[in-house]
Amino acid sequence: MIDIAYAMGQTGQGGEGGGFAAFVPIILMFVIFYFLLIRPQQKKAKTHQEMISNLKKGDRVITNGGIYGVITGLDESTATIEIAEKVRIKVSRPSIAALNEPGGTVEKKK
Repeated sequence: MIDIAYAMGQTGQGGEGGGFAAFVPIILMFVIFYFLLIRPQQKKAKTHQEMISNLKKGDRVITNGGIYGVITGLDESTATIEIAEKVRIKVSRPSIAALNEPGGTVEKKK
């Protein structure tokens, strides 16, 4: 009985190349994920950070919540946005999604 189990346990692969060949698909998947998912997200985050650091008073902005307004004050971590006449809200700087051009179109920085 033990002889049969031992005989069934033998594989005919032989050689040490089988171990590395098993990792090749995993490495290829990581490379594909990097170029299709990780790298574009890093670029998008970098451009958003640049946009946030270059904000100034008078810029028309859109928040992540969809609120349109004009920046009336800037702090290190917050921005004061006027959304209507004499109506101002204070939001965190990272919550500003994009700049809004005066014509009503969203400015997309590349």
